[in-house]
Amino acid sequence: MTQQSRVSVMGLHHVQIACPAGSEDRLREFYHGVLGLAEVPKPPVLAARGGCWFAVGPSHQLHCGVEEPFVPSRKAHPCFLVTDVDAVAAAVAIAGGPVRWDDAVPGVRRFHTDDPVGNRVEIQQGG
Repeated sequence: MTQQSRVSVMGLHHVQIACPAGSEDRLREFYHGVLGLAEVPKPPVLAARGGCWFAVGPSHQLHCGVEEPFVPSRKAHPCFLVTDVDAVAAAVAIAGGPVRWDDAVPGVRRFHTDDPVGNRVEIQQGG
C-alpha cells in the first residue's frame, strides 16, 4: 500500500481461537478456573453455535468458537499479561498443564502452555 490509509483502527476487541464441539466445560475450567477470566454471556443466537467467551481485562475478550473439523493452534496463540507469572505457572502445573518457559525475548519472563483442547497459550509477566 503506497497511499496512507483512511481507515482508523481503534483497538482490539477480541481474539478467537477454535475449539471442538462439546469442549466448553473443559475450556471454562482452564480459562476461568485456572487463569481467572470471567465468562462473558454470548448472545442467544451465537450461544446456539456452542463455544464460550471470556473477558480479558476491562476491554478485551477471548472467544472460543466451535470449528469442525477441529485442529488445535500450535503456532498462533493468545498471550495474556499477568501480574505474577510464577503464580500462574504454578496454577497451570497444579491443574496438570504443561509449563514451557521461554527466554527467547530478552528481559521478558514468559511461558507457553496448552489449553485443554491443545491450543497454544502464552503467559507473560506484565508491567
